[in-house]
Amino acid sequence: MTLSSCVIRCNPKELKEVKKRVEESGVCDIHIVDEKGYIVVTIEGEGVEEEMEKLTKLQFLEGVLGADMIYSYSEEELDALREDLEVQEPVPEILEKDVRAEEIVYHGDLKKKL
Repeated sequence: MTLSSCVIRCNPKELKEVKKRVEESGVCDIHIVDEKGYIVVTIEGEGVEEEMEKLTKLQFLEGVLGADMIYSYSEEELDALREDLEVQEPVPEILEKDVRAEEIVYHGDLKKKL
């Protein structure tokens, strides 16, 4: 599952009409409508491909000057990062002790120079 936030831009004079088209598109949820011609939405999908299809649909709605993805979150990406953290080596002992900074001599590899 992926979730992304997008900003849709339109002419402020056409905001009501564009907002209605965005709502009727059924591809996103509207969260903020700014009278300067900005609409902030979120798009959900089973994957990036589905989200991109929905974003493209928004970009081609009548009256839309632009629709850009601002932030994207993916459950699979988060799971991969968690797995990566689990296999990383632990913090070197010297960094867990109360040592004055002046006493630390760095030789380019904290793991071998304790």
